[in-house]
Amino acid sequence: MRYFSHQNVATASDGVKSAIECEGKSCFIAGGTDLLGILKDDLLPSYPEKVINIKTIEGLGNVEGREGGARIGALAKLSALERDPTIIELFPALAESAASVATPEIRNAATLGGNLCQDTRCWYYRYPHHMGGRMDCPRKGSGPCHAVLGDNRYHSVIGGKRCFAPCPSDTAIALAALGATVEVIGADGERSLPVEDLYSPMGNTLRGGEILTNVDIPAQPKGSVQGFKKFTVRKPIDFAIVSVGARITALEGKVSEARIFIGGVAPGPYRDEGVENYLRRKPLDSQSIATASKKALLKAKPLSMNAYKIDIARSLIAELLEELTR
Repeated sequence: MRYFSHQNVATASDGVKSAIECEGKSCFIAGGTDLLGILKDDLLPSYPEKVINIKTIEGLGNVEGREGGARIGALAKLSALERDPTIIELFPALAESAASVATPEIRNAATLGGNLCQDTRCWYYRYPHHMGGRMDCPRKGSGPCHAVLGDNRYHSVIGGKRCFAPCPSDTAIALAALGATVEVIGADGERSLPVEDLYSPMGNTLRGGEILTNVDIPAQPKGSVQGFKKFTVRKPIDFAIVSVGARITALEGKVSEARIFIGGVAPGPYRDEGVENYLRRKPLDSQSIATASKKALLKAKPLSMNAYKIDIARSLIAELLEELTR
């Protein structure tokens, strides 16, 4: 690793101020499970002159219940979320998604904010500089997306533009299904946005110097059920090939509202309105589930090697919805 200075900050505002003073030549560190690997492998064309430690900000690791909802600090550990009684009771989809991430050792260090803001896992983007030179691509400022004509088994099947790397965050899929928002602070003050709007085809939408501080989950509708399901090759450690987060609300035996988000297939959590629209005003039974799941990703435009993700997504949706009826 190259030399860089290290600074602890006591407040989020101090972190923003320090980042602005560095004029884009700094980065934030919390759990560090993603950042340290990026720095070690020298993946990016530019290297930070300063690493700003936000773990020293008090209060950002808390989980607070709020009128049936919750505010979760960005520094909350994934291991804490998978065990927290409030999260398990009110938001089992989030607890399940947190528990699905990597290994216990990583979940003990990784934070919710870090999981949401982690960089893409595209193997072209992540190619180590010491193994023959890093690969330039649109996310690095120049060059083609190598996945288009290369090995694109794990890339996006919908929503990709100049970059086809999918969102790697499991918790983002569950939180989007729950209607959660994130709070960020930057040079222009605080702003709030839906979790799904945190992502674009070129990465997350945080502006220079902004810090994600909290995640707010609203109280869930009465009569709703929720869940998260993930498909990987090696269950204990892999990122999702496809994942699904869902919240279904029923009224008088029929679906009144559905939120279905798919992960691993797009640059951010992909909301499948085709599935949602079909389910509305129908009973959630085996017949409606079978038909609804076949409507998933109808607008997908897969690359040469990843059309199989569509079938997996449809199977996962059917399996998850069947589980939610029990």
